[in-house]
Amino acid sequence: MTLRFLVLGDSLAFGIGAGHAADTLGARLTRSLEAAGHDVRLDVVAVPGATSLDLAAQVQRAAPLRAELALLVIGANDLTRLVAPASAATALGAALRELRSGGTSVLVVPTPDLSSVARVPPAFRPFLAGICEQVRHRQTAVAEAAGAVVAPVARTLSAAFAADPALFAADRFHPSSAGYALVADSLAPYLLELAGRVEDAAA
Repeated sequence: MTLRFLVLGDSLAFGIGAGHAADTLGARLTRSLEAAGHDVRLDVVAVPGATSLDLAAQVQRAAPLRAELALLVIGANDLTRLVAPASAATALGAALRELRSGGTSVLVVPTPDLSSVARVPPAFRPFLAGICEQVRHRQTAVAEAAGAVVAPVARTLSAAFAADPALFAADRFHPSSAGYALVADSLAPYLLELAGRVEDAAA
């Protein structure tokens, strides 16, 4: 079967900061799926700057694609644009339920730990890390209740990004190509496991 792979979410899902289209999360994870023997068609409906409140429009646009597998990356802009946590969680849950009702298995990548961003003052980093953790906890609860799988990679990736400035793009906020490679490598095991379940269910 051809595995229709959908990528939704924000600028991280879209690939802002990557040097080439081949370096984005969607492209890298597609190659991982293909290397594992899956025949894959990639569709990216992610929008740079999107918050959880924008997911409904992305899900609606993706509905005709009838994807079996999806990656959803969201949360950073909810924090930077001060979206109320309850509203963000409600919107995320609604989007995931809609995807799941259409037969799409979803891997959710919740809010990254923004305390590793260089522009954040050192004294503020522990406080920001705590806020990000609280948002991830809320996102995880909503995602799991909707039947999605959550990739618990934020802490590991935050430590790596904090230790290596080369993982950031020139804007010092989005990942560089090297950063996306690290993120994709971290997500690949979770996505491959989910893809296996999808194909087993279809067999």
